[in-house]
This record gives sequence, C-alpha cells and structure tokens, in this order.
Amino acid sequence: MRDSRVLCSLIALLLSLAVNGVYGDSPYRFFTWKITYGDIYPLGVKQQGILINGQFPGPQIDAVTNDNLIISVYNYLREPFLISWNGLQQRRNSWQDGVYGTTCPIPPGKNFTYVLQAKDQIGSYFYFPSFLFHKAAGAFGGIRIWSRPRIPVPFPPPAGDFTVLAGDWYRSNHYVLRRLLDSGHNLPFPDGLLINGRGWNGYTFTVEPGRTYRFRISNVGLTTSINFRIQGHSMKLVEVEGSHTLQNTYAALDIHLGQTYSVLVTMDQAPQDYYIVVSSRFTPRVLTTTAILHYSNSRRGVSGPIPGGPTTEIAWSLNQARSIRWNLTASGPRPNPQGSYHYGMIKISRTITLANSAPYMNGKQRYAINGVSFVPADTPLKLADYFKIPGVFTLGSMPTSPNWGNAYLQTSVMASNFREFVEIVFQNWEDTVQSYHIDGYSFFVVGMDGGQWTPASRTRYNLRDTVARSTTQVYPRSWTAIYMALDNVGMWNIRSENWARQYLGQQFYLRVYSPANSWRDELPIPKNALLCGRARGRHTRPL
Repeated sequence: MRDSRVLCSLIALLLSLAVNGVYGDSPYRFFTWKITYGDIYPLGVKQQGILINGQFPGPQIDAVTNDNLIISVYNYLREPFLISWNGLQQRRNSWQDGVYGTTCPIPPGKNFTYVLQAKDQIGSYFYFPSFLFHKAAGAFGGIRIWSRPRIPVPFPPPAGDFTVLAGDWYRSNHYVLRRLLDSGHNLPFPDGLLINGRGWNGYTFTVEPGRTYRFRISNVGLTTSINFRIQGHSMKLVEVEGSHTLQNTYAALDIHLGQTYSVLVTMDQAPQDYYIVVSSRFTPRVLTTTAILHYSNSRRGVSGPIPGGPTTEIAWSLNQARSIRWNLTASGPRPNPQGSYHYGMIKISRTITLANSAPYMNGKQRYAINGVSFVPADTPLKLADYFKIPGVFTLGSMPTSPNWGNAYLQTSVMASNFREFVEIVFQNWEDTVQSYHIDGYSFFVVGMDGGQWTPASRTRYNLRDTVARSTTQVYPRSWTAIYMALDNVGMWNIRSENWARQYLGQQFYLRVYSPANSWRDELPIPKNALLCGRARGRHTRPL
C-alpha cells in the first residue's frame, strides 16, 4: 500500500512538472535559493546588500541546452522580491520571465518555484533582481548554458571557464537610490566599478601557463558602459549572448549595459601577475578597477602602469561593434550551421521606430520611448491578459513611431502577431549611449550609424552574417536597426538596460499574440503562479 502511494505521488509530481512547461526527456537541475539581507563591503564601505544563499554575487547557474531548471526562491527580505533571467528566452513561457509585467513578486516570508527550460539555447547570460531597484544591492549572478555533448563547438575545450560580472556601483543603499529617483532626480555619478563584487585588486583568477581559458564577461551595472582588457594578453571573441562569432582578436572590448561576451585568452606571457582592467566608457570622469590574473608559477606581483583604454571615442566603439560577426559555419544549440537561417531574405512585416527621450513631467525627471513614459500597473499585464481583467492596459497604447508632442504617462503595451518578422529601429537623439534589451528573443543587429535613420539606411545593412543577440547599444545621436522574428508568444519586456531610465519609464511590453489558444504556441499558466493586484483571489487551473 505504501509503495503504491509513493508511486502515485511520483506520477503526480512528473505530471505537474510536465504541465508547467518542462519536458521529461531532458535532465532536471534543482536549485534552492534563500534571499536575505547582509553586510557587504564592495567599495570598502559597509552597506546592506541582497545575498543569495549568503553569497554576493549570487551562485552560478550551469546547465546544458534543453535542461529543465527548477529554482525555488525563498524571500527573507522585508519587501517583495522578483528575479529575472537576462537572455534566457523562456520559449512559450513568458509566465516565468520574472519581470513585473509578467510575474507577481514574491511577498516577504514567502517562496516561489521558477520552472524554466534552457530551450534551444547555448551561451553566456546572467540573472538579476528586477523589482524595487534591488539590482543596486546585488542578487545577480552568471548563467552558463553548455552545448550538448554531440554538437561541435568551434574551438577546443578551454582549460578553465571564468565568469566575470563587472559594472558600476554605488556606496548608497538601494532604497536610498530608489527614493532619489522617486523624488524626481536622476542618479549621481557612480562611486566605482566592481569585478565579481570586489573593488580594486579584490578578485584573483588563477591560471596555468601556456593554457587557454574562457572568460564570460557581463556588464551587470546600472548606468555605465565599460571597457574590458587584460594586461599583456589578447582576447579572441568566440560567443556573444548565445551566438558563436567569427574569432576576431581584440586588445580591449566595449561591453554595454546588459551585454555579455565570451573570449578565449591564452596564457602565453612570462610567469607573473597581470592586471585585468575594467574602465568606464563615455563618462565625464573615467572610473577604473582591476582584478588579478595570477599565473600559478608566478613569483612576481602586478607591476607597471595599468593599461589604458578608450574613453569617449565613439567611432572606435562603433567600428568594433560592426566587426562582430556571426560564425556561419558553426553549430548553434542544434547541429545545423548558424548560417542556415537566412534572416536577410525574409520579407519584413512592418517597421517599428523607437526613440528615447528624457522629459520632465510634473517637475520630475522621467524617461520615455516614443513620448510614452511607462507606469507599472497594479496587476502584472500577463495576468490581466489571461484573466481578461479590464482597465489594466490597452493594446496599442505604445505607438510604433515617435510622438514628438508632449510626453505622457501610460502603461504602454504594443500589439503584435505571432510569426511577424519585424524591423525595429532604435533612434537616439540624446548625447548618451543607450542600451536596449528585449526579453524572450534573440535578434539580428543589421545596422548602426550616426544621424537620422531613413529607408535609404537599409542599403548599409549587413544581411548576411550580423550577430544575433538580446541586447544592443545605440550610440549618441545615432540609430541601430534590428530584425526580429516574432516566434515566441507571450508578453515581453522591451527596456533600457540603464536601470534608472528603466525605473523611470524607458520600457514597454510587446504582446505577441496567437489566436490558436494552443499549448503548441504557448504554455498554460503555471499552477503555482502567484496572483496579486486585481488577479488576487482567482484560480490558475486544476492539475
């Protein structure tokens, strides 16, 4: 009798996992995370951080293509908490995206289990807290999705694989920064830069001479583009946010907010210690921090001047961005070559133009796209859409071209249809570099240049081997154009990766709709979905 009960429980668990959008033929990886406050000293000053299992930064996630990730998150903070997965596409499953437009935050003292799948993805990504400006307090970490064993990777296995989480940092606690933004002011200039949660020379990477290592570098900062370089060593670029690239060699790499690059570095120098340098880009004052590259047989510490890097040169960065190309002959997450998808031969369904701005509204600093400054609703938009709750948002409230009139506040949602193939032009008329991320997708960065985009700009597009990624920069007074196949049904956040701009309205949601109402197109609402706002008290679904 007892054995039959155990068997029935096991069957029920497997059915529950299957219905929640994971697949029994792929491995499962289970994680339990406890979210707490804790004292941290990243810039030598004690401040309150947000830790995962007592760690800052948080623990690494390692997975293989198509693995199922079961991540149980326990919130021990005094405020709601929400975590998102920068670059994971959540195929057919925007329920798990972890931004407030799709997911209720976890209340204090409660827990929620994310059920994700690394479906048809490889590469380097990161996770971060997406709610209440918690990103300024930590709780971010790296994600590595490895290729399946039988699918070839276009470089020999490295001797080691390092995650580098770099970005700007503030000594002020996150709630102080949040109050500053809520009062109508922008953030001040950052206090410094971090590498893996540490300040100057605070982190060491130990290597063996003569061997080659992979470095996965993410810009997890709030406001600043960075430049990454290693004293005396060149870097061979091999992957960008899930795309294998042509293996160009660089002495320094610009990495904009939210972006991730993978490079191979061969330890071919004299045995000693070398600086790993991160510095700010396009800032009035250059911030710099360092880590240590330590040869295992080194008897000599770092020496000499810290290698300099670019500062405000736009053309240098633009030329480097254009040099990053897709490796057409390499396999992606599937055995077929990346170049078998001919994005440049697909007819465009429509063009969407998105222009950023920085209006003052009611005496307060706001940020906007096409004149609309996003205001979060009282209910996640995905839940309002599913339960057909009126008055939460209006389709078409996000215009598809700039509105040059007065800016206004709106819970902005753009309507789109499943299997459209769209061209999106990001137009930047400000004097700062912009960085945009699109949840749920990887897109092709077909062109970027200075000035005003016009239809004639298409003659300069790369329609053969531009890289596919999920985050792109837009240089000052410039444009960037992307192609994107809307092949993932759901409610998807399009946002500035400058977190002050995102918080004050430079974001919106793209509703990709299929009338089929089929699990083939979109997974059902998770049975354990948290319900808040006007969705509170409703029911998800029976098993």
